[in-house]
Amino acid sequence: MPTGAPGLPRVLVVEDEQALADALAEGLRQDGFCVRAAGDGLQALDLSRSDRFDVIVLDLMLPGLSGLDLCARLRSTGDGTPVLVLTARTAERDQLRALATGADDFLPKPFSYRVLLARLRALVRRTGPQTAAVLTAGDLVIDRRSRRCRRGDTDIELTPREFSLLELLMSRPGEVVSKRFALDEVWDIALGEESNVLEVYIGYLRRKIDVPFGRRTISTVRGAGYRLDPDGR
Repeated sequence: MPTGAPGLPRVLVVEDEQALADALAEGLRQDGFCVRAAGDGLQALDLSRSDRFDVIVLDLMLPGLSGLDLCARLRSTGDGTPVLVLTARTAERDQLRALATGADDFLPKPFSYRVLLARLRALVRRTGPQTAAVLTAGDLVIDRRSRRCRRGDTDIELTPREFSLLELLMSRPGEVVSKRFALDEVWDIALGEESNVLEVYIGYLRRKIDVPFGRRTISTVRGAGYRLDPDGR
């Protein structure tokens, strides 16, 4: 189990550069996290199966099992633990690939520790208990506490990022949500409006919550953003 007082957020640091892993672990402990560290992907996979974490800090270039493969395995087993990716790769295609695999945030190396800390805390807050537990739009329902989604009697499996985007849209039914606002609220990452990551995730959501049910819940408002129609007929 991660060491520390009960109730502290638990973080798994997966980093094969020992000096960086040690520095991250020490800093996060001082800032109120319970920390465990893994130096390769296979060790991290074992730890994730034997323990519960509130957030994972994950390097992409790992021995044994790459960070992308580790993230994919976690998501394939239904593990929705938020993942913050650290990598020296800065190309947008690498960033999009990490996000599409199921990562929740992306921080290129070298990075500011204070920015890392702020993003980890945001991820922990996002997946923590919410005061308004259930949001509905017609027969589409999400439960913020259990992080579950269903339409009618059919459960819909969403990644953490997909859930957060749908939660944002459902919290503002009938309103236009701008691209800039969605990027800032859902990604907590410095993405320019030229990035197409939001469009990619809107497509993911439509294929899960609309297409199988013959609905059109999410509409594109050209030049403005996206709007969720509670009826969606």
